[in-house]
Amino acid sequence: TKIALELGQQDLWTVLSDLGIGRSTTSGFPGESSGVLTDFQHWRPVGQATLSYGYGVSVTALQLARAYATVAAGGIFRPVSVRVVRDPLPVERVISSATSAALLDMLEVVVSVGSGSLASVPGFRVAGKTGTAKKSGVGGYSEDKYIAVFAGIAPVTKPKLVVVVVIDEPRTGVYYGGEVAAPVFANVASGALRLLGVPPDNLQEPALHIAALTEVSP
Repeated sequence: TKIALELGQQDLWTVLSDLGIGRSTTSGFPGESSGVLTDFQHWRPVGQATLSYGYGVSVTALQLARAYATVAAGGIFRPVSVRVVRDPLPVERVISSATSAALLDMLEVVVSVGSGSLASVPGFRVAGKTGTAKKSGVGGYSEDKYIAVFAGIAPVTKPKLVVVVVIDEPRTGVYYGGEVAAPVFANVASGALRLLGVPPDNLQEPALHIAALTEVSP
């Protein structure tokens, strides 16, 4: 929140817009929503603050995946297509390579020691972020209905996959993204990496046990 307020309204809006938030992905998928990102000229300080942790903005899973794919690609923003495209697509740099690398490092910490630990995939370095939001409805936000999210990238060394998991109104007794959505990511990413033949980038060296032999005089 502090960083969002220090950025300034126009700068924060520009970053989000450049990542595709509030804009159609032009995927051609029927009924696709553009989400909601209000023009910064209509923001109030409290709205700018809550925007930093996901309230006051609406995104689709595909928009979120495209934003994470931009980070995974070193800051290069690419169009989205649900069909195989043979011709080269236009690309645009929207984040510096240094900034995207720093973001990837921070997202990896979320999985290695943070709230996204259940998204871990054995043998692979994974980066991602959990998300938990109250559902909006008539009169404001619900007190007992949630959306749990996990968005992740794998493998970190040379990203090949971006997976976004959205669980609408979890009913397992828990509703946090790190508990509900992260394990789904782990299962999906693990299978996809195997099917794609992606080599592991986080193989642990087996522990080497050395027995010390002491000669005992008769």
